[in-house]
Amino acid sequence: MQTLDLSGSESRSEGRLKSLFWPSIRTASDLDYLGTQGFWVCTVVAVISLALLIFTGKPIIGAFVFLFYFLGGVGVRERSQYGAAVIFLMYVLDTVTSGPGVVRILIAALLLSNLRATWIASHWSPNSEEAILPPRFSETWSDKFADQLPMWLWPKLRILYYVFSACFLLLVAVGLLMLARHRPT
Repeated sequence: MQTLDLSGSESRSEGRLKSLFWPSIRTASDLDYLGTQGFWVCTVVAVISLALLIFTGKPIIGAFVFLFYFLGGVGVRERSQYGAAVIFLMYVLDTVTSGPGVVRILIAALLLSNLRATWIASHWSPNSEEAILPPRFSETWSDKFADQLPMWLWPKLRILYYVFSACFLLLVAVGLLMLARHRPT
């Protein structure tokens, strides 16, 4: 597979920390890597949010929050600027509401980086062989989950996610306004 250049082991043009917090795209491999990285960041945020909400006795809200972040991560994997923007906006609203902390600020920085990477990815299109995206594999569970599932799921659920996320953000914003209005001063 190495001779066919299908090994998937092409080196990235930057280090892991730089690609996490200040990504850039020089090749199609960078583009694909940043999409995968963004998907995993959103999936981790979705799982942590679900676990915390189940632990605090709010499993139904946890399921909605999980779907919001996970499906948004699927959109990030497929280079959806909308998906990256609403995920970042929701997380910032949640951080402001619940109080910032070191971990929350780091996660918000990662989600902002996802938004930046998705914006760069949507505008990246050199006219050369560098623009050819690497193949998406389905050999391992991780490949199937991060490469195949988003490619299959996003076209089917994209419009539904737009409606769901807009309604969810509106509901959260209204809830926050009502809480702010009824707080004693």
